[in-house]
Amino acid sequence: MNWLDLDDPADRLLGRTLRRQAEAIPDRPFLVTDDGSLGFGRTNDLANRVAAGLSAHGARPGEPVALLMDSSPDCVLAALGANKLGAFWMPTNTDYKGSWLRETFEDGGARLLVADGALLPRVAELGPGLPFETIVVRGDAACEVPGAKLVALDDLLAEPAPEPDDADQRYGDTAAVLWTSGTTGRSKGVMQSHNTWLRGATSGARTSRLRDGEVLYNCLPMYNSAAWVANVFRALVTGRPCVMDPRFSASEFWDRCRKFDVTMVFTLGAMHMFLWNAPARPDDADNPVRSATMIPMPEDVLGPFKERFGIEAIHQGYGQSECMGLLNRTDEGRPHKPNSLGVPAEGIELALLDPEDRPVATGETGELCARPSEPHVLMNGYWKRPEATLEAFSNLWYHTGDLLRRDEDGDWFFVDRKADYIRYKGRNLSSFAVEHTVNAHPAVAESAAHGIASEELESEAELKVCIVLRPGATATAEEIARFVNDNAPHFFVPRYVEFVDDLPRTPTGRVQKFKLRERGVTPATWDARAEGFQVERG
Repeated sequence: MNWLDLDDPADRLLGRTLRRQAEAIPDRPFLVTDDGSLGFGRTNDLANRVAAGLSAHGARPGEPVALLMDSSPDCVLAALGANKLGAFWMPTNTDYKGSWLRETFEDGGARLLVADGALLPRVAELGPGLPFETIVVRGDAACEVPGAKLVALDDLLAEPAPEPDDADQRYGDTAAVLWTSGTTGRSKGVMQSHNTWLRGATSGARTSRLRDGEVLYNCLPMYNSAAWVANVFRALVTGRPCVMDPRFSASEFWDRCRKFDVTMVFTLGAMHMFLWNAPARPDDADNPVRSATMIPMPEDVLGPFKERFGIEAIHQGYGQSECMGLLNRTDEGRPHKPNSLGVPAEGIELALLDPEDRPVATGETGELCARPSEPHVLMNGYWKRPEATLEAFSNLWYHTGDLLRRDEDGDWFFVDRKADYIRYKGRNLSSFAVEHTVNAHPAVAESAAHGIASEELESEAELKVCIVLRPGATATAEEIARFVNDNAPHFFVPRYVEFVDDLPRTPTGRVQKFKLRERGVTPATWDARAEGFQVERG
């Protein structure tokens, strides 16, 4: 292992970090795939070639280079090549198409795109009017793109190039712009500095107890911050190999870990639940993984998951693209309070604030807000969205949009997204908690709870739940309401229930509750008050 010393801010540049590893451990593997591995020295050489090629085709310091690529070493080369010449990269969601893809490209405004050849038809079908002058294509170009010149990535990699001069770069410069998921409206581009990435990678390596001999594994999409900060850049700063697969496969996950002797993994959302729900195999525990970060992991599954798969530690935490890690819960073998999120990360001050940005009392719910105690820890702002940046940083605090509470022991707990919190008759309802109750009904596949403006008071809302049933299952709205009444506080019982075929989602699969709120009450909505449903308050 060659864990770099980054105490000097001048060293906190992504391109310079790669160069230092190339000088110190040139032959050690860095990026690993089925096709072989790239050592740190070779990776640095190829990144220099990409930097020279991007510059020759119009990329300039301080300007964006868009990426439309699956997880691969070439994607890392494109990103680090852009950083080496002082530009920054914008990874685009590879699930996007149509208007979602066009809006992202237009909002980004990059004149140069690096894209997988297999994804090029999605760009071409958008027609003319895109901002790209040049598209660098990885692999075979499946088609032409109106108005853009196509260049082969292999041609850039074939031309030797010197180390770019990075003397004018600063650790607070924007290194990348990653797009938010768009659950509350149009996606915003989060401007992340070199320091934000390297601080997050170093902090994650420490809290996950990374040690000599680790092999990291990335099957996360490259438009997700975690793919970089928890895998690629964590491997970069510690001099360890990172195995890269194009995508996650529940059926092949453990076999891939066995093949490459992977010791450290990172999963998000439902990925680890797909692993948990897969049929048990006699060799489940026969794998080299010792450390995993799996967010969020249901508390009742965590222990059995470790035992079934033979994992020494499963870490938890909380973070956002705007600030990377904010809370870390390191698994050190001692019990934690169920669903607690850990302790604040270094370099950040956290507070729970009310709508007037005043601290809430212990045990009360407030919006999680953060401010740095060191330079360039949080995002540099939202790309071309100064008004959104000012709103997010009101009163000198970055507002996460998430509601948490902190108990008397100092433990932190997630409550809900602020936009999804529902207030009625003086009570604050967590849509997260309501959904958890509804989803426990055997006929329910998934649900989304949200507010409907109250007729009595504009500032309050009635509770509505939209429900998708399991295939072949049946249930009535009254049955659902009674189930909630029997299994949760009486104020969790929804006034409105509507069965739907599916929920509106972003291309990344996140529910767009703002669309459900806009939809409101429809002719298909069941109204408990109108139907005379009696809520039992005992």
